[in-house]
Amino acid sequence: MSIRTGIVGISGFGGGEALRLIAGHPSFDLVYAAGDGSAGARLIDRFPGVPRALADLVIRKWDPEALPELDLLFASLPTGRSADALARVPASVKIVDIGGDHRHVAGWTYGLADVWPERIAGQSRVANPGCFPVATLTALAPLLAAGLIDPANIVIDAKTGISGAGRGGGDGRFGFAETNETLIPYGLLHHVHMPEMETTIAQLGRGSAAGLVFTPHLVPMTRGLLVTTYARGRATTGECLAAARAFYAERPFVRVTDQPPQSKWASGSNLAFVSYAADPARNLVMALGVVDNLGKGAAGHAVQNANLMVGLPETAGLEGAPLWP
Repeated sequence: MSIRTGIVGISGFGGGEALRLIAGHPSFDLVYAAGDGSAGARLIDRFPGVPRALADLVIRKWDPEALPELDLLFASLPTGRSADALARVPASVKIVDIGGDHRHVAGWTYGLADVWPERIAGQSRVANPGCFPVATLTALAPLLAAGLIDPANIVIDAKTGISGAGRGGGDGRFGFAETNETLIPYGLLHHVHMPEMETTIAQLGRGSAAGLVFTPHLVPMTRGLLVTTYARGRATTGECLAAARAFYAERPFVRVTDQPPQSKWASGSNLAFVSYAADPARNLVMALGVVDNLGKGAAGHAVQNANLMVGLPETAGLEGAPLWP
């Protein structure tokens, strides 16, 4: 099977990671690349290590009304930049929106692939979850589904690598000198991922998530993401681990661990690691989630969703091991 594939926003971190994965995919044939900042350049000029078969593919200026014949399109555009343009893409082209414009929007399927794969299979418009929601919701989903925690008053403390801000994020405020040897909280109280997490937690837990608190931080590493989530519940650590192992028993990319996960465990992969610590006497459950913000948190998850959409094994092109050390 050869699936004619395109990437929009190929110059960004998410688009570049999508290129890396699609270049090695057994069924996705990259025939179109678009990016306003690099239009006119060949892929090899922008990505010197690209496979030779793709070296001379010219990056085009993004125009949804001038697409070649495509089966599948990955859109990796900043939030607010994709809704109008993707509405003009022909209905025959399946789309995975890695950006934030279509999460929980009518006409689009929310692509939390490890939790709801059956919702994604065969769909033509799928909205990739955000990187923070992926780690958070993957850790919380088994507990919410089993009724082990209260969906109200959840507190999320999250850390991400600098690539999480995007290549152009922060108008230059996230360069090496500004981010090395420091820890930066941002998006307090009104982060763009808050509504997405509130909606999904309410669906999973069948109750309001109105008390949700979310504090993200940038840490001086390139990629990686860890969330520590605090919730109310009388479950034991063992009960939480057992619920997660049962919930993810048939899911290929989620690893439930007895020890607290580290961000490097997932680097360069589509894996998610979850673990738990609970103190029933204090009515406290801690859920920890780790993903690579560019992998499971963006492009890897997008490829997993696309595999489900076109009827391929969801592991296709995603079975590589994490980067070590």
